[in-house]
Amino acid sequence: MNPSLQTSGYRGSDALAVERNRVLRNTYWLLALSMIPTVIGAWVGVSTGIARSMSPGISLMVFLGGAFGFMFAIEKTKNSAAGVPLLLAFTFFMGLMLSRLLGAVLGLANGGSLIMIAFAGTGAVFFGMATLSSVIKRDLSALGKWLFVGAIVIFVAAIANVFIQSGPLMLTIAVLAILVFTAFILYDLKRVRDGEETNYITATLGIYLSLYNVFQSLLALLGIFGGDRD
Repeated sequence: MNPSLQTSGYRGSDALAVERNRVLRNTYWLLALSMIPTVIGAWVGVSTGIARSMSPGISLMVFLGGAFGFMFAIEKTKNSAAGVPLLLAFTFFMGLMLSRLLGAVLGLANGGSLIMIAFAGTGAVFFGMATLSSVIKRDLSALGKWLFVGAIVIFVAAIANVFIQSGPLMLTIAVLAILVFTAFILYDLKRVRDGEETNYITATLGIYLSLYNVFQSLLALLGIFGGDRD
C-alpha cells in the first residue's frame, strides 16, 4: 500500500471525526442556551396569562402559525448569522405557548414539584439517549421514516383533540409522544455522531422539539395522575 495514500486516508478520517465532534459540541451548547429563552418565555406567559387568555382554537392557530413560521425561517437561515438568534426567538415563543399548561399545573397544590419532576424526567431521557447514541453501533437511518409517521399521527390526533376534548385520547397522545420523541432524540443525536447531520442549528432544532414534547407530555401526565387538587 502506498504510504502517502494511507496517511492521507488517516488524515481524512481524523478531519471527519473532528468535524463531527464540533457539530455535536455546538449542538449541545446551543441546546443548553435555548433553555434560557424558553424559561423566560414561560415566565412571561404565566405572569401575563397571555396564552390562557386565548381560546383553544385561537391558541392553536397562533401556535401553528408561529411554530411553522419560525421553523421555516430557521431552516432558511441556518447557514447564516441570523440562524442562532431566530432559533432562540423560536424557543422564547415555545416557552410562551407552554405557559398555558404550566399555569394549569401551577394551580395544583403540588404544581411546582410536578414541574420539577417533569424537568428532571426530561433531563434523564436526554442524558440516557445521549449516552446510548455514543455506544450504539447500529445504523438507525431506517428508523427515521417510522418516527416521522408516528409524529404526524400524534400531531393530527393532538389537533383533533383540541376540539374533541377526549380525556382517554389525551392520555394516549401523551404516552405515544413520550415514546416517539424519546426515540427521535436518539435518532437525531446518532445522525450527528455518524456525520449525517452537519448543521448544528438544524440538529438543535430537532432535538429541542423532541425535548419540548417529552417535557410537555410528562407534565400533562403528572398533572392528571399526580396533581393534588385542594
